[in-house]
Amino acid sequence: MSDVSRPDPTKRIAVLGAPIEIGASQRGTLMGPAALRTAGLLTLLEGLGFAVDDHGDLSVAGVAELDDAVPGNARHYREIQRWIRTLSARAYQLAHSGVIPIFLGGDHSLSMGSVNGVARHCRDTGRELFVLWLDAHADYNTPATTITANMHGMSAAFLCGEPGLDGLLGQEPRASIGSTQLELFGTRSLDKAENDLLRHRRISVADMRQIDEFGVGILIRRVIDKVKARQGVLHVSFDVDFLDPDVAPGVGTTVPGGATYREAHLVMEMLHDSGLVQSLDIVELNPFLDERGRTARTAVELIGSLFGQQITDRPTPTNAIGSDR
Repeated sequence: MSDVSRPDPTKRIAVLGAPIEIGASQRGTLMGPAALRTAGLLTLLEGLGFAVDDHGDLSVAGVAELDDAVPGNARHYREIQRWIRTLSARAYQLAHSGVIPIFLGGDHSLSMGSVNGVARHCRDTGRELFVLWLDAHADYNTPATTITANMHGMSAAFLCGEPGLDGLLGQEPRASIGSTQLELFGTRSLDKAENDLLRHRRISVADMRQIDEFGVGILIRRVIDKVKARQGVLHVSFDVDFLDPDVAPGVGTTVPGGATYREAHLVMEMLHDSGLVQSLDIVELNPFLDERGRTARTAVELIGSLFGQQITDRPTPTNAIGSDR
């Protein structure tokens, strides 16, 4: 790792934990923020020259419930609503302060708040926000299409303005992104009604078949070129189940055939080189299902690549993650 004695005050990162787990079917993601910190995330970012401010974990204790109608097929709607309203407001404040906010999850329902807040800031500044959804799942269900009623599977649809959760934010402004601003990448598990909706909306999907055929380099370059052509900025929503379960077993919704360790690093390295990334989610890490912290350490290494760590900077671990690949 580079020997950086002093952080650059112009390179500022704010870390905020969002220990929400009720949007998913399996408990345990509330431990994700602590696992990422324990795996050395903050130390790594500081070593890369960033001034890192850890804002701790968000709490919704004392946040009042709203009295809007509760939609059907949206489990734990009231509690998730409290999280999303609170997180959206904090995300807006952080983005507005000029830092790069990193949101530590927690299940993927948190993105309904984090991305909305960042999108509000981008709208204020006249920039177009694109969202790169690194995930085995599209998360493009609505209460009308969902099979499970789990709200972590509705996040991307909500962000694109799909109906069904219209009162979720209460008085917090909703800043939906357009269908051309969402980029699904690494997708390999879709419900039929969800897939039909994606086709109807013409959402860009780089599934694992395309990745196998064309390679991650060509496909991620298409995303980068698209964002640059429209002078936009990029939010990366990184679900650790984007990775193959052999690389990242610590998730509650493992799907075989995911990105390899090296493919994922190439994605992150190219995103860093682009200079487009202004905010980040790390979601669905479930330490309860992990193997001695392996998934958390892998996630931290990938975030290192996203923020500029080079291959020549990496110490060789005594128990190398992915050393058998």
